[in-house]
Amino acid sequence: MDHLRSEKMCFVQLIIPAESARLAVTYLGELGLLQFKDLNEDKSPFQRIFVNQVKRCSEMSRKLRFFNDQINKAGVKSSVRPAMQPDIDLEELEAKLREHENDLLEMNTNSEKLLQTYNELLEFKMVLSKAGGILASSHNHAAPAERELDEHIYDKEMDDGNAYLLEQGVHLGASENSGVKFVSGIILKSKAMAFERMLFRATRGNMFFNQAPAGEPVTDPISGEEVEKTVFVVFFSGDQAKAKILKICGSFGASCYPVPEEMVKQRQIFREVSGRLADLEATLDAGIQHRNKALESVGSQLRRWTIMVKKEKAVYDTLNMLNFDVTKKCLVGEGWCPIFAKSQIKDVLQRATLHSNSQVGIIFHEMDTIDSPPTYFQTDKFTNAFQEIVDAYGIARYEEANPAVYSVITFPFLFAVMFGDWGHGICLLLGACVLILREKKLSSQKLGSFMEMAFGGRYVILLMALFSIYCGLIYNEFFSVPFHIFGKSAYECREKTCSDAHTAGLIKVRDPYPFGVDPSWRGSRSELPFLNSLKMKMSILMGVTQMNLGIVLSYFDAKFHGNALDIRYQFIPQMIFLNSLFGYLALLILIKWCTGSQADLYHVMIYMFLDPSGNLGENQLFWGQKELQILLLLMAIVAVPWMLFPKPFILKKLHKERFQGHTYRFLGTSEMDPDSEPDSARSRHDDFNFSEVFVHQMIHSIEFVLGAVSNTASYLRLWALSLAHSELSTVFYEKLLVLAWGYDNLVVKLVGLVIFSFATAFILLGMESLSAFLHALRLHWVEFMNKFYHGDGYKFRPFSFALLADDED
Repeated sequence: MDHLRSEKMCFVQLIIPAESARLAVTYLGELGLLQFKDLNEDKSPFQRIFVNQVKRCSEMSRKLRFFNDQINKAGVKSSVRPAMQPDIDLEELEAKLREHENDLLEMNTNSEKLLQTYNELLEFKMVLSKAGGILASSHNHAAPAERELDEHIYDKEMDDGNAYLLEQGVHLGASENSGVKFVSGIILKSKAMAFERMLFRATRGNMFFNQAPAGEPVTDPISGEEVEKTVFVVFFSGDQAKAKILKICGSFGASCYPVPEEMVKQRQIFREVSGRLADLEATLDAGIQHRNKALESVGSQLRRWTIMVKKEKAVYDTLNMLNFDVTKKCLVGEGWCPIFAKSQIKDVLQRATLHSNSQVGIIFHEMDTIDSPPTYFQTDKFTNAFQEIVDAYGIARYEEANPAVYSVITFPFLFAVMFGDWGHGICLLLGACVLILREKKLSSQKLGSFMEMAFGGRYVILLMALFSIYCGLIYNEFFSVPFHIFGKSAYECREKTCSDAHTAGLIKVRDPYPFGVDPSWRGSRSELPFLNSLKMKMSILMGVTQMNLGIVLSYFDAKFHGNALDIRYQFIPQMIFLNSLFGYLALLILIKWCTGSQADLYHVMIYMFLDPSGNLGENQLFWGQKELQILLLLMAIVAVPWMLFPKPFILKKLHKERFQGHTYRFLGTSEMDPDSEPDSARSRHDDFNFSEVFVHQMIHSIEFVLGAVSNTASYLRLWALSLAHSELSTVFYEKLLVLAWGYDNLVVKLVGLVIFSFATAFILLGMESLSAFLHALRLHWVEFMNKFYHGDGYKFRPFSFALLADDED
């Protein structure tokens, strides 16, 4: 029960000499039990004391992220066990990071230049190959009439001019005499058509455009991306056309390369380009190997350096929350710590003073404050998930009753009531065991969002699985199939020759089935009426029990904080109202089960309000029931004004008595100004607002009265989801598995088994378990916790290096 109340906290002040401040904060970060208060909230980050050190750490973090990106981009794997290196201080690390960054940037620049040159030569080689083929084919064509232009590009009026230019282009060997020239290059395939159209319009059709696909993706020298390109050759006449064509090539991003007309020169240049490409490939490979070695050396120490920089930045961020004293020689800090940690903090501060060789010790003392302390629960890997479920609703007030203590049992149990099937529970249990047995390996890996959530709640899943098996045994359902596990059924066929006991009826021949639901109920005509009645009444009993638990916890909360008003005018009337109506209903359910009565409880509860003095007749379960119902109804009616009116008026009376003579005392005292103190008697007197208190109490009372009805009805979801899960499981079993196994074909049987397995895994174990989880969550947040839990506190967040791994820069 140590987890029922949060740890006791104390507000402390530290006066630290400047020479030992950094070391003291570092040691406190390693301890992780002190939450610092920001004493410089009114200052911007650039006005703080250690802003330069924070900037240096941020710059080093940027460099480390740059190294990490480069390592991931290069696909370099650092050694799992890096060689141990001697510890270095921040200045040495800063110089080393600067040196590594400069080297890496220089290598990247050289590599980019070489790669760009390599890609340009590769394009040149492709242009030589394709353009040479185009030029060679133009020599072999004799008749210009065999050449045709694309109709969607060229106008018919230009056919005569094109034929003349084409005729001139055939005789490239005499181009110097004829004046026909050409430009060759390479362009993106997606731009080729627009490029051709623009050339045609700019030269008024006085050109001939020929193209050939590159054949394979080409790395663009500028963007570095692999793209589809096309090699082109443009034949034209005149210098003015040449200038226009070159400008258009530049605007379209086309790369132009000189291709000689003579085949001999083409072969010679082709060999030279191939040789240079081979040399560049060797140079690039050597550069990549050198760069990877440099990245490996950095990667082996990257994690250690990152943690070191994160710690240093966190230390200086924390030091920026402290203030200099008047002498500018000491730093003053304030914060919260658990009372049990005071001795550990003192030991840490003494060690920091000793290691920093300071002549003055660190002063650590407790202070009084009016601020509400933070909430701190010590959790382990088992209780942490349940505490997170409660914290998602709201952080508990300081020393408020913690619902997580009870949720450890009630949450998985209510889940199991809706998910009860011991076959499905075994599947959940296997999944939880896998997560638990591999928790060391999985905790060190980076998981997806769903797997991370499942791994964090592995012990919640374990308890949900165990309770599901327990409830499944009570419901006697194994993938919706009943088994005679605990003995024979209490029922047998009415006649020995009966072939179908489900339709002919059953008779009771022996004592009731010892544990859970008798398997003979499954498939009988009265199965649904019986299970509906059982689960609906069971849901009411569980709901009333859990709501009473919530109200009882409000009593212990009020008693712990010494609040007698809440006990007298909140706890007592709430218990009376809830149990006068729904506690009485739960009692009737138990009496009906024990006596076997046929009384209609709907009729009893309805006419308890409509006709309290009427005759119960066959619906009377015990002697004096009518008188008891009248008494309970009157008590429920009295409980409503009991909750509403006394508390606000008593608070007003106590407030007046407390501050009755304080105003006159202030008038007779010239030395004291009540307005100068924020927590003075006058300010507290002005803070009390009777109308606000009364409205708040009225809202709380109305919410409880209406909530008692709606919350009880809300627990019927236990019955509804349990019935839905059972019926859906029955449908899958009968309509998929049993139906498929009724055929003699092996393929049909296997298909039915596979579909049944997938339906069970994804719908029943996936969607149904999530649905039951969310409904159990709602029952705890709304129906249970609103009876006592305020949830308006704030979490204890100590300065701790252990939490840095979860934070992003």
